Amino acid sequence: MAWQFSVLVVANVTADSRELIEALTERAARDRCRFTLLVPAGGSAGRDAAKARVGAAVAHIEEAGLEVEGVVGDHDPIAAVDDVWDPRRFDEVMVSTLPTGSSKWLQIDLPHRIERLTDVPVKHVVAEPARPESKTHQREQPEELGLLSPLGAITGRRPRT
Repeated sequence: MAWQFSVLVVANVTADSRELIEALTERAARDRCRFTLLVPAGGSAGRDAAKARVGAAVAHIEEAGLEVEGVVGDHDPIAAVDDVWDPRRFDEVMVSTLPTGSSKWLQIDLPHRIERLTDVPVKHVVAEPARPESKTHQREQPEELGLLSPLGAITGRRPRT
């Protein structure tokens, strides 16, 4: 039987993001892997939302052909990792966060804190949350003025409706 790596994946709003799924797929392409997705809950009301997020994310990750199980953890991401961490079970950790300006996890330096806690490599994935599919609104196209287009702002010409 071939060796199988086990990767703990810590994510919340980015759990089913395109960037995270791509990173998981790239990791699985290097070695045989199984993933455990850990989503910290945000209080008692947040636990139900976290369960729903885990279910949706697991479905998306499985659609990508990856082996994954999902768990909901403590609302504090460090405590959540500490609760599930077992060095005999996991080989590495992947943390998915929002970009720097909007990530609370980066404000508390979560990837480095998890690396110190677990003493294994931690890969940080920056992702945008998956956007719910919605009706796209088409923008009105401005009236074409040809060579005089730059003068449209001065003349106040508006698009025809």
